[in-house]
Amino acid sequence: MASPQTTPPQQRALVRLVHGRTALLIAFAFSVMADPVSSVAYAIEAALRALDGNLALLMPAMIAVVIVVALVVASYHQLVARFPEGGGSAAAAGAAFGEGFAFIPMGALIVDFVLTISISVSAGASAIISYLPGLAPWRIVLALGLLVLVAGLMWFGHLGRAVFALLTIAFIVTAVLVLLPVPGAPPAVLPVHPVASAPLSVALAFPVAMALATGVEAPSSAIAQLAQLDNNGRRAFGRWALWLTLGIVGVLTLSITAAVVHLGITVPQDDSTMVAELARAADGPGVFAAFQATTALLLLSAASSSFQAGPGLLKALARKKVADGTERGVLPAVLGRTNVHHVPVIGVVVFAIISMVVVLAAGARDQELVLFYAVAVFVSFLTGLLAMARFSLHDRKPWWVVLNVAAAVVVAFTLVANLARPAAIGSLAATALAAAGLYWSWVRAGRPRGAGHAVAEAEVLEEEVDLLVDDD
Repeated sequence: MASPQTTPPQQRALVRLVHGRTALLIAFAFSVMADPVSSVAYAIEAALRALDGNLALLMPAMIAVVIVVALVVASYHQLVARFPEGGGSAAAAGAAFGEGFAFIPMGALIVDFVLTISISVSAGASAIISYLPGLAPWRIVLALGLLVLVAGLMWFGHLGRAVFALLTIAFIVTAVLVLLPVPGAPPAVLPVHPVASAPLSVALAFPVAMALATGVEAPSSAIAQLAQLDNNGRRAFGRWALWLTLGIVGVLTLSITAAVVHLGITVPQDDSTMVAELARAADGPGVFAAFQATTALLLLSAASSSFQAGPGLLKALARKKVADGTERGVLPAVLGRTNVHHVPVIGVVVFAIISMVVVLAAGARDQELVLFYAVAVFVSFLTGLLAMARFSLHDRKPWWVVLNVAAAVVVAFTLVANLARPAAIGSLAATALAAAGLYWSWVRAGRPRGAGHAVAEAEVLEEEVDLLVDDD
């Protein structure tokens, strides 16, 4: 047997490459799933509130949520294969229907980024208050302070995929520690709620919990960061990230839901959250403290991710001169100016100000904001799914057509069901306004080509940290 010293250099290089790619995949997958994993902190509670505290219907509602997310993930598996350079639904819509249609998902993403920042810092404040109830009167100040902190950290550039991945893993580990003691607890006696139609109640309630789906778009766009990989590598990474996200978020969501129902945890008081009450029921104060800390940190990492993506998109759309001397872009050039760390500071300030207004309007209450949340991104999903249905029809893949259309119908139903709430109408109006503003700017700029790839361009890091091990 050959010793390490006599192992051929090519074999050692291959081993280092495999290990490096594994580390990169872990860092990439767990960082892009920070948003949907963090949504567990408030999405299940949102469904329970929509059900008026009816625990008997909570599990069916969350199962419906996971099924819808699975349908979207399956279609995005196909989208990633077609657009391995990144761009997500914007790239798909532009290629399928014309470049002008790419601004619909772009407008939706801009609204989604603002809401992700707002709901994440508000939910982070709720996690802290659940552990330190004395801070409840300072909820708005605490949420705004967290927002300013995250925005301020953006000045120093990207925090890196590894940090987001570690925070996501830490939250999952503490969630498992919270859930482990639950099976031994006595089952709760669920109160009976009279409902005219349980299926209808579930159908009308589950859309508010679709916040769990908001991160599905991320892998299809974020693969643009993986410049060190070829198209096949980016396809593989994007698909792995999608299915890992579904598996982890699905298992975590249904496990927490089962534990909540088992213990009979109802709608919490104003100074607590549902997941905090579940953690409080776990053995030992140390687990409760760790869970609240990792929850708050993960929520802030989700906000940080949107603080990178949102201003990055504005920067990609800003007017600039390219190598051949021509000008491209549709938004004011000032949005493309960066500091020494390549951070579009003006874009960060714009998102910070708008997010502050949203936080103030909602009183920094995440359960108010969640009513706005799962609307804008579903507009993006719908355009992407319709685009993939058109591609599948053109490629004569009938089973994919059926899947894409089924996913589009479910997403459209989710949008319509959400629009029964005035808050969702406001979110949709903001999406339409953002999309129309981008489209108008594009027309004024002479309809420059390439605008549909702005989302992919926004994801390309100028200070990329290569996690692959050197072959030298």
